[in-house]
Amino acid sequence: MSESKGVEAVERALSILDCFRTDKTELSLAEISKTTGLYKSTILRLGVSLEKYGYVIRSEGSRFRLGPSAWHLGAIYRQGFDLSTLLRPELKRLSEATFETASYYVREGNARICLFRSEPIRAIRHSIDEGRSMPLELGASGRVLLAFSNNEEEGQREVREKGFALSMGERDEDVAAMAVPILTPSGHLLGALTVSGLITRFTPDKHAPILTALKASQQRLMNQISE
Repeated sequence: MSESKGVEAVERALSILDCFRTDKTELSLAEISKTTGLYKSTILRLGVSLEKYGYVIRSEGSRFRLGPSAWHLGAIYRQGFDLSTLLRPELKRLSEATFETASYYVREGNARICLFRSEPIRAIRHSIDEGRSMPLELGASGRVLLAFSNNEEEGQREVREKGFALSMGERDEDVAAMAVPILTPSGHLLGALTVSGLITRFTPDKHAPILTALKASQQRLMNQISE
């Protein structure tokens, strides 16, 4: 057999997996046969191997749905992307939405490190150098990193319950910031997504719009992150 033709049995098995869609998570034997053009006996035979390796689960009545191995491969595919390829465009989008500096921090011992940042196009702005280390206990991003690092202190519990932190002049009297956590599907902390700017611009009427923009970015990022 020519290599360019591939392996027919493998292609048939893959065509079965390719039948599933977000609106078709469970399929009958007849539905798979109609979609693939394969005989039901062929589908059942291939289904034994797919089920053995966890790619499909067969329920009563000869109905099939995707198994955990399919999810596992999808998770590996998503994890293969460098986090920076997700963060940089999202930080730019967040900065443009809020007209303030957007940054991403991670915890390193008792410090927080600014890994990525995007600054707005305006003359006066909060400027942060990527790679800069700052105190963990001061600032919105630091409090988020503390709160979601299994910290049960009273002050941090409040941040966990609210899901965000707001700081007004904590580290720098002229700077205010708001931050939310970036978590894996199981709740493991990856970092803190932050919007910061001059304290004179962080007036109470700006808090809700900034938080809304932060949560939108948070959700978009977390939808693309696996374990």
